[in-house]
Amino acid sequence: MPQFNNITIDKKANIYFEGKVTSRTILFSDGTRKTLGIMQPGEYEFATNVKEEMEIVSGKLDYKLNGEEWKTIEGNGVFYVPANETFQVRANTVVDYCCSYINK
Repeated sequence: MPQFNNITIDKKANIYFEGKVTSRTILFSDGTRKTLGIMQPGEYEFATNVKEEMEIVSGKLDYKLNGEEWKTIEGNGVFYVPANETFQVRANTVVDYCCSYINK
């Protein structure tokens, strides 16, 4: 889906890793929450509270879930992270992403 309609956007940015990863939170009327963000090239580790869908919109990203091998997304693609896990990413280029939080 190239755009979202009828949303609320938090103006304050979520800033991680000294500004190398930033995002904005968007809220839908049904309570769904997503973040839209940018990662500068680098290596990062994130932790989840709920299941996450990570949609890579553009760029080249390597990712590693617990107990798995590194995988690569170039251009666009999706991967899922279980709740209460950590995962690693290597942004090889500037990466544009959308993270959906799945509370089910």
